Order: sequence, then structure tokens, then C-alpha cells
Amino acid sequence: MKGRVVGLEGSHAVSEAVRMVDVDVVAAYPITPQTHIVERLAEMVANGELDAEFICVESEHSAMSACVGASAAGARAFTCTAAQGLELMHEVLYVASGMRFPVVMVVANRALSAPLSIWCDHSDAMAVRDVSWIQMFAENNQEAFDLTVCAFRIAESVFFPAMLHMDGFYLSHVIEDLILPDEEEVRNFVPDYEHPLPLDPEKPVSMGCFAPPYIYPEIKKAQEVAFEAAKAKIKDVWDEFAEIFGRQYNAVETYRMEDASVAMLIMGSVSETAMLAVDELRSEGKDVGLLRLRLWRPFPFEELRDAVRNLDLLIVVDRSISHGMGGPVCAEVKSALYEAKNRPKIVSFIAGLGGRDITVKDFKQMFNAAIERSTKEEMRRTEAFEMWGIRE
Repeated sequence: MKGRVVGLEGSHAVSEAVRMVDVDVVAAYPITPQTHIVERLAEMVANGELDAEFICVESEHSAMSACVGASAAGARAFTCTAAQGLELMHEVLYVASGMRFPVVMVVANRALSAPLSIWCDHSDAMAVRDVSWIQMFAENNQEAFDLTVCAFRIAESVFFPAMLHMDGFYLSHVIEDLILPDEEEVRNFVPDYEHPLPLDPEKPVSMGCFAPPYIYPEIKKAQEVAFEAAKAKIKDVWDEFAEIFGRQYNAVETYRMEDASVAMLIMGSVSETAMLAVDELRSEGKDVGLLRLRLWRPFPFEELRDAVRNLDLLIVVDRSISHGMGGPVCAEVKSALYEAKNRPKIVSFIAGLGGRDITVKDFKQMFNAAIERSTKEEMRRTEAFEMWGIRE
């Protein structure tokens, strides 16, 4: 592993990544728990460590608007937010993606009110599923650094904005050891950003023009085709990152899945707690494993289908709730596996809302409850077949 080991809180790890890629514009508004990121970036600009424009705005809506304008002019732009701040800029998120501006944003995930909560769940992430931003989830501070660097490279390669989700407080305010790579290598990995058609008074261009119904669907179809095609580039960037820096990332990552018949799927920092539960259940003789969804958008359909092909049971843990429907991640997993040849049974759990801790014991209980429930359902199904004289 190249680089030097330092102890950094997650927020400052992100700030270091933004500095190393030599961002041009930072526009942000403070909101807990992301504020440490932009506070540190403001210090870097003030101290001359980062040659960038730091724009103090009056709201998150303005922060994203400033990033859109900066990106349109050919600048490398960055912002970050959380919860209500992400919702306030919601309108402009569609502008950034629809106009293909490679803005990068880090979201320190936090529960949406009411009731008011500053603690982490994934309700803010789920509220922006459909904004056509590339979206990734980090599990720890090393990943927060690495994936922020990758986000710039990916976004500027495919001309779509990129969003990194990192759990508020669990990562943003926790100090962990991580490897900071050589700054020159980072800058070589993320070359200077060049917009192909920047705003220029000498060469006027129109952006975001009015689109009547006869052309709007074609524009959106082209956007969808390009967005789906971005998956291949994301993989290429992650593979190149692994060659240079020694850490590999994948759309769907697995743990102890080689002979697993039961697995849990989860995202974010509690994935590492779930690993401990898997280890304990393995020591008890249960063939369980773990799937961590790294890439959220574009959704990794094929990678997920491949990962679950040998499973009998898949447990999906959501850290948010879609009222009236259930777990949003579980709903998307069911949709993704609908046409899969070998589709496991799926059990849904919702946990960790409003930042409530999910312990190793909790994860073990979810595994055991899902296995028991699945077994009982299979018994009832077998009994029904036998009653009608039917054999599977």
C-alpha cells in the first residue's frame, strides 16, 4: 500500500481528497454533520494550501446553483450537504445531471425531519435516487477518501455529476487511521478538467434551453443511455485506482460468500458491524455471508444477480422507510432480481432509523429470524402441496 498512515476524521479525509484533486470552486452552506468538511476546506483556502474560490452562499439551493455555474464555465466544482440541505437543493440536482455537469458532492447522511434528528440514517440518500447522479456508498474513512478521489475522475470522464454517501457522525466525526497517497499520484490520476463547451463570452453557447414535448423524451432517452453506459467507466476507474493505489472497489462487494446459502445485503458504515455478525454465525456452523452495495446509481443489476445466484435466502436491511411501501432498497433488489434465473427468497428488515445503533447482536437476530421465518414458510408450502397430492 502506497502512502503514509495518518489519523483523520472522515470529514477531514474528504477535505484532503478535495485538496489533492486541486478543485477550483467550493460552494457550500453549513449543516450538521457535514460542516467539518467545508470548514477544513475554508482553512485550506485561507492558508494557501488550496488555490480555489470558496463561495459562502445563503442556502444549499444556492450552493448547488453556484456549482452548476462554475462547472458550466469549465471549473472543477465541489459541494457537500446532508438531510434537509440535500432536499433544499433537490431542484438543482436535476439541472446538474440534465446538463451533464460533473459536479462532485459528498453527503454526510442524516435522517430527515420531522421529528428533528441530526443522526444518521439513509432517508436523505433514498430521497435522491432518481436525480441521475452517479452515487456510491463508503463504509469507512479510507473509502471516503478513495471514493471522493474516484468521484472526480468518474464524473469528469462521463460528464455526469457524482455523489458520495458517507454516514453522518459514524464516519464524518470519527477518527480512523487511513493511508494518504502521494499527492502527485492523485493529481496524475485525476487530470485537469476540461469542459468541451464551456461558457465563454467570446464563443457564446446556449445551455439548458427550453425543450418542447417533441424533443424532451429524446433528450431523456439519450441521458438514460449515457447514464447506463457510465457503469463500464466506473469499473475501469476503480480497476485503475486499484493498480495505482492498491485498493479495489466493486459495484457489489462480497464477504464470506463462497459457500453461503443465506446472505445479508446492506450499505454504509454498519456493513463492518454486520461482518462481525457473519463471523460469529460462521463459528456457530451457519453458512451465511454478506453483500455490500457500493454502487447505488447506476444500479448494478448484473453484478447483484451474479452475487446471489447460489443463495436460498437474501436478507435486505434498509436504513430508511418508504411509507406505505416498506424498505426502498429491498424494493429495488426485488425488482432487480425479478427476472433472475436463480432468485433467492427475500426478507426485508428496516433498522437504524434516526441513528439508532445496530449491534452485532441485532444483525445475528435478523439472520436467525429470517432463517426461521423462511423455514416455517417452506414447511407450510410443503404441507399445502402434500395436502393436494402434489410433489415439487
